[in-house]
Amino acid sequence: MCMNDIERVLISKEELKQICRDLGKQISKDYEGKKLYLVSVLKGAIVFMGDLMREITCDCQIDFMAVSSYSGAKTTGVVQFRKDLDINPEGCDILIVEDILDSGITLAYLKEVLKGRGAASIKICTLLDKTANRKADVQADYVGKVIPDEFVIGYGLDYDEKYRNLPFVGVLAPHVYKK
Repeated sequence: MCMNDIERVLISKEELKQICRDLGKQISKDYEGKKLYLVSVLKGAIVFMGDLMREITCDCQIDFMAVSSYSGAKTTGVVQFRKDLDINPEGCDILIVEDILDSGITLAYLKEVLKGRGAASIKICTLLDKTANRKADVQADYVGKVIPDEFVIGYGLDYDEKYRNLPFVGVLAPHVYKK
């Protein structure tokens, strides 16, 4: 990885910690006494979910789904299912944990699938909310930060499976993805 690939840091490591603390506190309050299942959308949300769940004080369980509507830097508009839940969501309060809400296509699809499986409630927690490219009518219930329409990487977010391990969210320099 070349640091010249990063135009600038958008969200620092310290700010990410604070976002997780704030969201964890609110989620803990809202789900106290409920059967909370955190469902991470792989691969991008894994880092965020790990930090977020350590800030949640109410009982919760975790599971993972892998779906995608992206190829490289662009959305395909078609959601592909790659890994399903290990649990049956029927009667559960599901909180989908996502790295970024962008087009909304993937999250709208996941909400419909989980609703069809009888989840008691389905809410969305996203680290980043990028409203500029919204194509589906979906809103997050918990938002870490609203961001501008820029290509972001780090803290689980990738470009071509690179940059996920960065401890911050950065803006990817256009020369990397506009080849």
